[in-house]
Amino acid sequence: MNFSVAQQLQKGVLQLLNRFRISDNTFLIVLAVLIGMLGGLGNYLFRQTIDLIHWLVVEQSLALFQISLEHWSPQRILVMFLPAVGGLLVVPLWVFFNKDLKGGFAGFLVRVNLKGAKLPMRPLFTRGLGAAITLGTGGSAGQEGPIAIIGGTIGSQFGKRFKMSGDRLKVLVACGAAAGVAATFNAPIAGVFFATEIVLLSSFELASFTSIVISSAMATVVSRALLGNTSELVAPPYLMGSFWELLLYLLLGIIIGGLAAGFIDVHFRIKDRIDAIKLPKLAKPVLGGLCVGIIGIALPQVFGNGYEFMTEVLYGDHTWYLLGLLVAAKMIATSITLGSGLPGGMFAPCLFLGAVSGGAFGHLMDLLFPTFGLFPGAYALVGMGAFLAAATHSPMTAIFLLFEITDSYEVIVPIMLACVIGTAIARHLKKDSLETVELTRAGIDLEAGKERNIMKGLAVGEVMSHRVETVPENMPLGDFARFIERTHHTNFPLVNAAGELTGIISVQDFMGVVFEKDLMDLVVVKELATTDVITVHAEEDLDTAMRRIGYRNIEQLPVVDRETHRKLHGIISRRDMVSAYNRELMSKTLGDSDD
Repeated sequence: MNFSVAQQLQKGVLQLLNRFRISDNTFLIVLAVLIGMLGGLGNYLFRQTIDLIHWLVVEQSLALFQISLEHWSPQRILVMFLPAVGGLLVVPLWVFFNKDLKGGFAGFLVRVNLKGAKLPMRPLFTRGLGAAITLGTGGSAGQEGPIAIIGGTIGSQFGKRFKMSGDRLKVLVACGAAAGVAATFNAPIAGVFFATEIVLLSSFELASFTSIVISSAMATVVSRALLGNTSELVAPPYLMGSFWELLLYLLLGIIIGGLAAGFIDVHFRIKDRIDAIKLPKLAKPVLGGLCVGIIGIALPQVFGNGYEFMTEVLYGDHTWYLLGLLVAAKMIATSITLGSGLPGGMFAPCLFLGAVSGGAFGHLMDLLFPTFGLFPGAYALVGMGAFLAAATHSPMTAIFLLFEITDSYEVIVPIMLACVIGTAIARHLKKDSLETVELTRAGIDLEAGKERNIMKGLAVGEVMSHRVETVPENMPLGDFARFIERTHHTNFPLVNAAGELTGIISVQDFMGVVFEKDLMDLVVVKELATTDVITVHAEEDLDTAMRRIGYRNIEQLPVVDRETHRKLHGIISRRDMVSAYNRELMSKTLGDSDD
């Protein structure tokens, strides 16, 4: 019945479009408005779910056992079990909806950029619930990645319902992601740049940009109507004592860049260690939650997304040594939470790490230069944006997020300086961002596009021909002329008496002397051949082979061994590579449609 109603609605809308001759771009804007409104509503429901789980598990437990997170008491040791309860609640989701919880935000980016942006509906609920359980019970993670996926799924469902093309479907997914982030932070511009810089990898057009802006704005309107004109983060007015503080912000950017690269390394080292532990997979979320709970006994600030504590840090509260200790504790807690299989995002932990790093730096500089009148909260604010930019390689998103949170023009220069320097340092130390490390390990380069990733996934050895028509290097031109009459190839590897590759000759090389009859029996083919041969190895991918072919516009590449680079294993042509690409593309297209 529901399916029939949806079909009737779809048919009615299409008839309406044809009747009033509404253009595709106008219809895209209409959908952007709807997606923005639903994205804002989705953010509200997601946050309410987190609050409900937090009230049921955490607040009721603290009240029942009379535990205070502000003051030490023997009962406080019981908080170690709260994230473990979250792990226990997530186990049924892993049992029944295993596929929905896999991949995370990196998997979302792959689906959007390489798999036609066709997102299934069910993970909107299952993964959303899993992330709400993680955050509500104290797991160290963020809500922005899950809410971006929720919004993106809403956009994808609209696009699939109205049979949008691949590019327009991507735009609708980006509209939903922008809506989710904009609603979370009450920051529509940051939502736009999140969608364009992170989700669409900066590959957008003016028409798509307009739709994303509208969707982000509508989500902010809905969020303000439901939750008020407040953000998850509340920052005091930004203050800068003097122009010379810019040098300190430059130093902060350098430090933050190093810390962000270190966090990426630590996160995946811990994740790999957890993956290597020989325990039942379903036990790991519970044990991971228990480990986070143990850290939280001494440092309960690591629990959840940490927005309340971040607000305190932005106001200049807490000591530098507590903030410094929380840098290491939050890195470890977040890595254990996500590495053990508890769903969640990385956005909030990056903001937290930046805030405590910047706050500690600000307090130390205030101790070193007491006459400067430094405000540590200002450095926490700039550090928050710089860490997010460096860890995700998205400086524009961080810059505009901080600008909208503070609503101050004065913050622009310090945050731009720290974000750009931090991102440059992090990129230098670590090529991949937090979201692309696993993709690189799998041989996926999102910026390369769908075509190159298909080529990167195919090895030369799988495609090459083992039957190679070779020519002895001492063959006279007369014999070579009679040889090419019997073949359809245009390029021929030359081999010596030992069968080793010594050059390559093409019909084009031969055409220059074809009418010199006197040379036919005097000159051997090696004298006309190219001895500096471009080769490829069987283990290399087709993308590498195709780029080598493109350098000199040649049709074939000899495939040689890695040791001597002279032993001939086969040959691969441009035609072979194109055929292999087409077969793989067809296979992936059919596979994606099955999903």
